[in-house]
Amino acid sequence: MIRHSLLFALALTASSPLCALAQASHSPVSSTASFHLEPLSWWAGMHNPKLQLMLHSNALPANAAQLKVEIAGKDVVFEGIEQTDNPHYLFINLDLRQAKPQTFDIRILDGDKQLLQLPYTLAARVEDSRERQGFSNKDVIYLITPDRFANGNPSNDNQTDMLEHAAPENSDGRHGGDIEGIRQHLDYLAKLGVTQLWINPLLENNQAQYSYHGYAITNLYRVDSRFGSNQDYQRLVTEAKQRGLGVIKDVVLNHIGSNHWWLKDLPSSDWLNVPQQPNVTATQAAPTANFTSHRRTTVQDPYADTQDKSDFVDGWFVDSMPDLNQRNPKLATYLIQNSIWWVEYAGLSGIREDTYSYADKAFLAQWSKALMAEYPNFNIVGEEWTANPITVSYWQKGKINADGYSSDLPSLMDFPLYEKLLESLNEPEGWDTGFIKLYEMLANDVVYANPSQLVLFEGNHDTNRIYSLLKENLPLYQMALTYVLTAKRIPQLFYGTEVLMTSPTEGRHDGVVRSDFPGGFANNKVNDFSGKGLNAKQQQAQTFIRTLLNYRKHSAALQTGDLLHFVPQNGIYVQFRCAAKHAAEGNACYQADADKVMVIYNKNDQAQTLDLSRFNKVLAGNSYATSVFTENKFELNQSLVLPHAGVMLLELKPQ
Repeated sequence: MIRHSLLFALALTASSPLCALAQASHSPVSSTASFHLEPLSWWAGMHNPKLQLMLHSNALPANAAQLKVEIAGKDVVFEGIEQTDNPHYLFINLDLRQAKPQTFDIRILDGDKQLLQLPYTLAARVEDSRERQGFSNKDVIYLITPDRFANGNPSNDNQTDMLEHAAPENSDGRHGGDIEGIRQHLDYLAKLGVTQLWINPLLENNQAQYSYHGYAITNLYRVDSRFGSNQDYQRLVTEAKQRGLGVIKDVVLNHIGSNHWWLKDLPSSDWLNVPQQPNVTATQAAPTANFTSHRRTTVQDPYADTQDKSDFVDGWFVDSMPDLNQRNPKLATYLIQNSIWWVEYAGLSGIREDTYSYADKAFLAQWSKALMAEYPNFNIVGEEWTANPITVSYWQKGKINADGYSSDLPSLMDFPLYEKLLESLNEPEGWDTGFIKLYEMLANDVVYANPSQLVLFEGNHDTNRIYSLLKENLPLYQMALTYVLTAKRIPQLFYGTEVLMTSPTEGRHDGVVRSDFPGGFANNKVNDFSGKGLNAKQQQAQTFIRTLLNYRKHSAALQTGDLLHFVPQNGIYVQFRCAAKHAAEGNACYQADADKVMVIYNKNDQAQTLDLSRFNKVLAGNSYATSVFTENKFELNQSLVLPHAGVMLLELKPQ
């Protein structure tokens, strides 16, 4: 029996927390047996008491007529098993309504013969886990591509069980950034003034090439060992919270990596979407498939042909990313439980969901509803990459859609406003060009159920760097960053924007866009964390961002205030953000005693005089204003002189 126990332990997957417990098991399995049992663990006292375990093992018999499951847990109610057309999988349904924290055994028997004895843990939930606060308008999100941010532990750069090794000289290769690198620089991030960290996927991407970005996941329950461990991720979140920083997990529901362990033995013949091979069997790995059409409007289009809809949703993203069929109810449950598991395990404050509309839309409604039911104050932002606000608005919670579709997704990335921000700043001013395009885009907020909950960004891992897109014009850069950080939105920055990281401006250059953060890697001559080696413009940009971010932390007007803006004139665009001090109808900017911030965007290279009489209704009750950036004071009973192109951020002061 000792020999059997040892063989059983050797057969466990490396990521399984059951490894430590397996040696105590007396399961008579052969040396070739292996298994996955997921979720890896669960918690007592969850809002949804139902749990479906997925067991994969080649020890399961092809003929399951005599297969039995015995659950040895106290008050753990066994509700039966489900199977697919692949006999190597077993789905075990449990009701945990009355169960308390415990570790119990799951016994799998073929008649009287025990095949597997698996210990399973129900942990105690962290106090107030259900009431956790998700990211909100009070926050500023900072996006990190972990492989490119900082290498805190060079010893994990290469792993014997990982196909791709570090290649720092290759812009598309792995560079060695990791969780420890982020952890070591939490103080920098806190002092910069950001309050949430969105980290590109950290889960295992055991792909032969181009694995650094994280979106071809090969194990949905394991942090990639080149980034660290599951426990390292937990520690990062804990230490981030101690500095006032939340962590947002990047989740991928649409696809997996082509080297995911499922591909060696698919759970069922309909686990993947394979448009031209409907008869693919569970033993086929990486079948050839059509690629998505990327025609995202077909999902909402009342006139779209069913094949056109399928070509978008069911097509593969790329050949290394098999497309998941979320219409399979077992897969749907698996993905929902996986998202909840990570929120609970790591203590997350949010999820960013990748390629949102590419997954089955009925499943997406089910997924978002399940997460928000489990965590009512949580937040999720979906990626719907389009410049059309109508297309984006379809997915937000509260939107009344003509086809009756209802979502529980609180937030989406505001690509339409991002695109218009770049366009308006790069264009010369005219009747229908420049700032007026940005002004008029905000009028489209009427199509959203809750526009203030959208996430507005200056860039991300898929867009070229904003400083380059604005032709390395520092005043335009400052206007763009101020707009993002003062908009009636949830703002998001991309790592390195604060020190003017650059990229090409045309086409996709992902590896260059996601260049190493200077100072995060050995032998860097410039260290953005300490400021060593930064040129004058970089120092100016970093100080500018730090000043604005830390001011925003204490400004009710910028966090939750109303927005009022005026039609741009002569290359000048004026906005106000105002927070009421008492309940009243109408825009708080018309209340004399409201907290108010005035933002003036000026494209003119020559000095301009701004007549303030146009804003009298807002300025009433305020005698002067103080510049957030320079601390200079300005009287409000006379015109303002704008000496050059740039932005002024003024805090209004009462008489």
